[in-house]
Amino acid sequence: MAVTLGALAAAATLAVAVPGSAYAADGVLVVNGNEYKDPSGCYGIDWYPSSVTNHTDAIAEVHSGPGCTGPVEWLVHPGGTYYTETAQSVFIL
Repeated sequence: MAVTLGALAAAATLAVAVPGSAYAADGVLVVNGNEYKDPSGCYGIDWYPSSVTNHTDAIAEVHSGPGCTGPVEWLVHPGGTYYTETAQSVFIL
């Protein structure tokens, strides 16, 4: 009985957690002039100097590495802009 309850609890946790990953930010993320409507996920930065402007309702993480790896260099809050000569990617949920 305890094993069954544990399995049910784990399944319920997964059922609640997975749908949350399908949401996107509302608004527009602008990376070097490229506009991404209702963005979600990772976006590459392909030239320098670069700019990230966040017109969404979510925080954008600017990463030092490609593919949203490496340390977070800066957090761009809604309405903000960040200029960089070193970041390689941006992540937004």
